[in-house]
Amino acid sequence: MRRRPQLSDEVASHLRSAIMSGSFRSGEFIRLDETAAELGVSVTPVREALLTLRGEGMVESAPNRGYRVSPMSSSDIDDIFWLQGQLAVELALRAAERAAACDLERLEDLNERLRVCVTASKGSAGSEISTDVERIADAEWCFHREVNRIANSPKLAWFLDTAARALPYRLFARDPQWGVVAVRSHERLIAAMRAGKHNEVITQTLVQFDDAAARLLAHRRRLTESAGGN
Repeated sequence: MRRRPQLSDEVASHLRSAIMSGSFRSGEFIRLDETAAELGVSVTPVREALLTLRGEGMVESAPNRGYRVSPMSSSDIDDIFWLQGQLAVELALRAAERAAACDLERLEDLNERLRVCVTASKGSAGSEISTDVERIADAEWCFHREVNRIANSPKLAWFLDTAARALPYRLFARDPQWGVVAVRSHERLIAAMRAGKHNEVITQTLVQFDDAAARLLAHRRRLTESAGGN
């Protein structure tokens, strides 16, 4: 079972996602009281979360004014996804070398779980169901966790997990087309691992990172244009 994070970790995750997705814009102040009220928590975990994000370079402290969002350029986002992609490629290649038939069957089962979640979400007549978002995100996480388990490189997997904390996974999980790309890429990745095609393992691992980066940048551009139009 996944360990339940501390409350401050959950708040930090929420704020990371909001910053990465552009809901909080560069230079904008994050108000402790307002954030605490929005999330239904006390000010303490919000303050602890902001201290964590300051250590990660996502926010800056302004004397007597609180915390403001650090600049986040398109190049910064590209760099974040590039780093994750490089780590994920190495783990996928190691998994391809080690994977037994039962491991590949397990990956197929996990991808089928993701497919079912994505299909159910697409069939909800456009209404957003938060449980669908969480199920899709969890199914995707479980698939890649299994790849990392097969790779048997826990330190490298830890670095990838740390880098991936910045991803606004709910933004992606709400996008049905992102889910379609993920399922198809997983299928091709498993087939490449089974056939020992290392170049295809690399290609299919990077597909999702390239796709996610493009979707995130497009989302942030739409937010900027909408704000400019107002």
